Amino acid sequence: MDLCVRCGEGVINIRVGAIILKDGKILMVKNHRDDYYYSVGGRIQFGETAGEAVRREVKEELGFEMEIDRLGFVCEAFFYGTIGDDKERLIYEPAFYFYMKVPDDFEIQKDTFLEDGTPEYLEWVPLYTDQTIYPAFFKTELLHPARETKHIVADERLPV
Repeated sequence: MDLCVRCGEGVINIRVGAIILKDGKILMVKNHRDDYYYSVGGRIQFGETAGEAVRREVKEELGFEMEIDRLGFVCEAFFYGTIGDDKERLIYEPAFYFYMKVPDDFEIQKDTFLEDGTPEYLEWVPLYTDQTIYPAFFKTELLHPARETKHIVADERLPV
């Protein structure tokens, strides 16, 4: 049901991400396999709107229902990676990143969960960090959030 489809030798992977900010930090996901942090969120499922998907993903990963404040970013990313098998392929990933309404008394209810059998955990990451985070534009764009939705293209394809 996930909107992740092979297209020729590549993959189209349609995602959502939650921007959960508190006290100058963003709530991110990490696992022991990778050396980077990534946004709370996941793939849109067929029949879902992006808003429905981000609310579902937040509830699955945080154990907490959270309302959407607004759509912050639409990011079209091109990169090489593996999805579903071990073959490196070009991935086109349109993603919708939503600012979430974070209650003043919000605390993480659960800090670990499983994704495809891989243990993942939640961590508050300062916006000023040397750590690698994805999407990378969070490090600059979230320092001074805009009210309008921004369109970003992140193209990591090899030059022709």
